[in-house]
Amino acid sequence: MRIDLTGKNAIITGSTAGIGFAIAQGLAESGAEVTVTGRTQDRVDAAIGAIEQAVPNAAVSGVAADLGTAEGCQALIDARPETDILINNVGIFGPQDFFEVDDATWQQFFDVNVMSAVRLSRHYAQGMKQRDWGRVQFISSESALNIPSEMVHYGMTKTAVQSISRGLAKVLSGTNVTVNAILPGPTRSEGVLNMIKQAAEEQGVSPEEMEARFVRENRPSSIIQRLATPEEVAHMSVYAASQQASATTGAALRVEGGIVDTMA
Repeated sequence: MRIDLTGKNAIITGSTAGIGFAIAQGLAESGAEVTVTGRTQDRVDAAIGAIEQAVPNAAVSGVAADLGTAEGCQALIDARPETDILINNVGIFGPQDFFEVDDATWQQFFDVNVMSAVRLSRHYAQGMKQRDWGRVQFISSESALNIPSEMVHYGMTKTAVQSISRGLAKVLSGTNVTVNAILPGPTRSEGVLNMIKQAAEEQGVSPEEMEARFVRENRPSSIIQRLATPEEVAHMSVYAASQQASATTGAALRVEGGIVDTMA
């Protein structure tokens, strides 16, 4: 199967590193015209340069904006009024004792992880509906189903975006616009690797041992028994964005290595 997205435009939020960057590069490799986003121009420019180096003749540009705010989302919409493919990837995470998470942190996680996707989907999906073609994706997590006790505030946001994804798919029933959630497990993204590095330093072990220990102790039900790579997650996202995935909508597409112990 050859995925060809020539002539399609894609916006990937939070795509200067990690899963978002891998998705942006994968879509560029498939011929899509890609817009990467990040909070700073330097990070956006670096991501553009890396994709252009990896994908000769890639059509890639970027927008720097804080998508955790209504103003930042509007700045992106103003810069890119329409798109064929929207990947709602931007998100924050971090372990914290439930009893120490204050109201401001709950609100911050909700604004960044949920409201960015709501605001952008609300705008871009209307144009997709009018043109009768589009792809909207919400990057959720296995934590949407397997709420981590150390990140209840994060798990809540991922459950929320999965719910929005299913509901928006129903809103667009009968059109050629598909809406899906992608559920990665622990992935070797920049944020996760930094968290593991810090834990390794605190416990006096190598990052490799800390990574293996993390899977054993925190995700013992993992079937692959390792962290996924951003590219492995991106493969699912690129497929779901393709012409070939036209009958896949309203789905929760799991790329979590079998952590969630159910066949459903």
